[in-house]
Order: sequence, then structure tokens, then C-alpha cells
Amino acid sequence: MDNVLNLIEKRNMVIMSQVMMPSQANVAGNVHGGEIMKMMDTAAGAVARKYSKSNCVTARVDELQFHLPIFVGAFVYCTATLAYTGRSSMEVYVEVTYEDLETEQGPQHALSAYFTMVAMGKNGRPRTVTKFVPETDREKELYCAAEKRVETYKNRQKTPESCIVK
Repeated sequence: MDNVLNLIEKRNMVIMSQVMMPSQANVAGNVHGGEIMKMMDTAAGAVARKYSKSNCVTARVDELQFHLPIFVGAFVYCTATLAYTGRSSMEVYVEVTYEDLETEQGPQHALSAYFTMVAMGKNGRPRTVTKFVPETDREKELYCAAEKRVETYKNRQKTPESCIVK
């Protein structure tokens, strides 16, 4: 727990939680995916703002894949961790875990995704962020994976898509 508190104090991590309510679900009690995505985006934005000390906007979200359904009454928490920084962008890894508070079953991993956040200056333009230097093994693992993803994304941007329809 001390390690988590250290990360939070260092501005690298934010944990947000809430109990899912009926207004967030369909008639069968399944929480809407959009509710979870909003919670993830909020957590990513909070850690990006905390790290950059500026307003931040969402630029990209990498694949969201739901592994387990989340139902009304579940205790859901999003752990957002800074993974990488570019010039003005930050990649944030967000993991969603939930617990059914009426059973003895422990926390379950529901989904995770990477959010690219951009720091914005008061003039409404992107602003430079402090370079993130990973220290722990987990930070280094996330940083290395993010570095590869960023490179892949940049290469995709440079390569024109070939069209199969003529």
C-alpha cells in the first residue's frame, strides 16, 4: 500500500471509485459501457492534469475490451497510471476493477485501456509537459510498452492507407 501512496503523491497515479447505481444501467442491471468509459476518461484526465499541472484533453483511446459485465451495486474502481510522456501528450493506463459487495468473491479485472491526453495552455494550444522518468519495475514496464505503441502509431500516421475499393 505504501508503494501506491508514493505513486499518488508523485503525481503518477489516481484511483477513483464508485458504487454503480440503477440510473447507470439497462433494465437487466448491466452497467452501460459508456458509464465505465466516462469514469475511465475522468480518471485518465485527473492523473494527466495532476502530472502536467494544466488542463488536459483526451486525444485518443486505444482499444477498450470488456472482459466481464459489471452490474448495479458493484463497487467499481479505476486506477489511472501515467505510463509515458511526449512533448505535450501523456499516455495513461487505466484499469477497471470491480467487486460484487454481496459475495465473498474478490476484485475482478473488468477492462483496461490506454488514453492519450494532451496538456493545454491557457491560450488553448498544446503545452510542453515534464518528461516522465519511470522508477519502479511497473513504471518501466508500462513506459516500455507505451514507447512501442507510440512508435507504431507514428508509423501508421506516416504510411498512407491502401484502398481496396477502386
